[in-house]
Amino acid sequence: MRIDWSKRILGHPGNSRAMIALIAAISIACSVVFTPFQALAYSFGTVSVEGTVNVDPATVASYAGIANSTEVTDADLNAAYQRVLGSGLFSSVEVIPQGSTLLIRVTEFPTINLISFEGNQRLKDDALAALLGSTERRVYSPAQAEADAALIAEAYRGSARYSATVTPQIIRLDGNRVNLVFEITEGRVTEIERLSFVGNRAFSDYRLRQILETKQAGLLRQLIQRDSFIPERLDFDKRALTDFYLSRGYVDFQVLNATSQIARERNGFFVTFTVREGQPYTFGQITTVSEVPEADAAEFQAEIKLRPGVTYSPTLIDNTIQRLEALALKKGFNFVRIEPRVTRDDRNLKLNVAFALVRGERIFVERIDIEGNATTLDQVVRRQFNTVEGDPFNPREILQSAERIRALGYFETAEVNASPGSSADQVVVDVNVVEQPTGTLSFGATYGVSNGLGFNLGFSETNFLGRGQTFAVNVDTASASSNSQITFIEPAFLGRDLEFRFNTYYRTSNDDNAFYDTRFIGFTPSIKFPISVSSRLELRYQLSEDSISNVDLGTKDRPGTPRNDKTTGSSSVLRLEEGALLSSSLGYSLSYDSRRVGLNPNGGVILQFGQDFSGVGGDTHYILSTALLAAETRIFNESVTLRAELEGGAVTSLSGNSRVTERFFLNGKIRGFEPNGIGPRDLQVDNQDALGGNLFAVARFEANFPLGLPEEYGITGGLFLDAGSVWSLDNANGGPNGGRPVDDSLHLRSAIGVSLFINTPVGPLRLNFSKALAKQDYDREQSFDLTVSTKF
Repeated sequence: MRIDWSKRILGHPGNSRAMIALIAAISIACSVVFTPFQALAYSFGTVSVEGTVNVDPATVASYAGIANSTEVTDADLNAAYQRVLGSGLFSSVEVIPQGSTLLIRVTEFPTINLISFEGNQRLKDDALAALLGSTERRVYSPAQAEADAALIAEAYRGSARYSATVTPQIIRLDGNRVNLVFEITEGRVTEIERLSFVGNRAFSDYRLRQILETKQAGLLRQLIQRDSFIPERLDFDKRALTDFYLSRGYVDFQVLNATSQIARERNGFFVTFTVREGQPYTFGQITTVSEVPEADAAEFQAEIKLRPGVTYSPTLIDNTIQRLEALALKKGFNFVRIEPRVTRDDRNLKLNVAFALVRGERIFVERIDIEGNATTLDQVVRRQFNTVEGDPFNPREILQSAERIRALGYFETAEVNASPGSSADQVVVDVNVVEQPTGTLSFGATYGVSNGLGFNLGFSETNFLGRGQTFAVNVDTASASSNSQITFIEPAFLGRDLEFRFNTYYRTSNDDNAFYDTRFIGFTPSIKFPISVSSRLELRYQLSEDSISNVDLGTKDRPGTPRNDKTTGSSSVLRLEEGALLSSSLGYSLSYDSRRVGLNPNGGVILQFGQDFSGVGGDTHYILSTALLAAETRIFNESVTLRAELEGGAVTSLSGNSRVTERFFLNGKIRGFEPNGIGPRDLQVDNQDALGGNLFAVARFEANFPLGLPEEYGITGGLFLDAGSVWSLDNANGGPNGGRPVDDSLHLRSAIGVSLFINTPVGPLRLNFSKALAKQDYDREQSFDLTVSTKF
């Protein structure tokens, strides 16, 4: 049923007026809802500012930006409020319309009277002040103070203090001023508590930790800085691990991840390297192909020293390319490039390499631009390039030059890049460096079993006056000896690969094992230059005055001495040699170091031979010859190091007898014996001084190995066996008046022992505990020795 509501409502006489009223009410409501809102409009004749003390009222009005007699809305007033508050000058702002006047009431931030730091010891006030945005005699801003606190905390994180906290505080003064104080809690250095590896099978964690610049915290955590967590070091460590594995044939090696997690207390990091080793590869077939008609492949093949079966290493590839490119330049092929083409033989784990001679692009070096070297002269950097302006551009040579620049040690960073030049066939080599300090001043104390307590004062500058020269002064004093010397080195004499060295020295000794004194004063200029990739030749001259004095004559001939108390003193051999003589000599040294070519990443061989010919003027005439053969290798996945050394020498007198200042004593060459403890000795006198010998030969064998202690402790062990002798005198007549001959025969001496190596901030210490196996009755043994260890 359909209902007509209009009829029902309007049909009733009493409802017509009610309906009309309802419709009218609805119409009024709709007019209110749908009529647009009209914003309030203001117009101000003046702008009044209240509350300013240090800020000019006109400045506040300019921030507000409300022009007189201009109509503005509430939105405009809000924008003015935001502009004034955003100036950073006021802690509170009010914008109040008052008829035709706009009142702006402000409360100024105080002015900073003084900025200070409390609690900082590691970082000085000057260094922290340079970080701040807040400035004295400027308006204090809480937001800026908080930002400054964050910058200071970041600076502490840069020095591995991640738990450092910085809180800005203000001390209110009269005149609306404050002192801003940054309260600093430095906290401890956040160290690396654990450094671990995941995925390594061929090499132990102990061996890999030795590769990294980053170290674990250990016993010497208060002194060693490399156990501090510095994120930038992780990238260097990744490259170091990659280079280590690649040089050992692991061509598929990858560092998948390097993660660092901080402890909840923020006092330590746990660093983990996840690696994928892959399989080790060796070289397979080594061939040469030529795509340049005028280049004979067979001729270049003969220049290759690389042989099949050698462990693959990118260094060997680079060395071979360098040889072949040098041959190409020698033959006048300026734009011939060597391109290594490697094919894998995964079944036999071999890499076949074909060195292809290809025609390179005709691109020249337009110029070399060097920037960032405020102290170092341009020529010091330029001489690291074998390329000069106008030469053909060789990208490999530029990369090698960059490595040589970094190896100088003068720069914190050194970047070398090539950019397009003025034309398509020109490039510009850009060198950007950041210099670092190169001078050191040292003062310290030393102790040796033979020399006792001593002191050292030294100064060294490896980039003297920015010329790449070395200047060093060193003074060592001990209870039985003193040694002072000045050294100057010019590594590029006459602008060539020619090292010039000048050394002057003054040495004295008064050893308890010798009843005489010696003094050496002289100077030695020398030059050294390469004669091959692995060989160096040194030519030198030496002028010195060598003095023997205070030889103990005993009391045999002294009047008034009781007969039973008379002594014979020192040997007549020494008495005849007493005095000062001038020595003038020319000499040379030839050295070979197989590690220069990188054929064996686990070790190498060193050969040295030298001679000095005294008699170029002066009072002495002799020939001094020495030779050394040393070899080292690592076994058991490089955890154990084996080392062998053979050394010998001869003094040949050309007029009369050799002197004790010229002869050999084997001090430090055979362990297990005191200084001057072995060799020819006059047993017919009371002092029984060691006389030294004209000939010596020594063989030393040792093994170094880990002791199972954490690597960060820096403690390893060793075993050694030394054998050798010193013998032969020109004058073997001993006794007070040349009586019974001295025994200067060849008698074998040998000793066996154990060593303890400790890496300390003052240097690698070596503790030797030894036992003599073969000796003479008059030899003087030494069961313990503490020395500074030297590296192979």
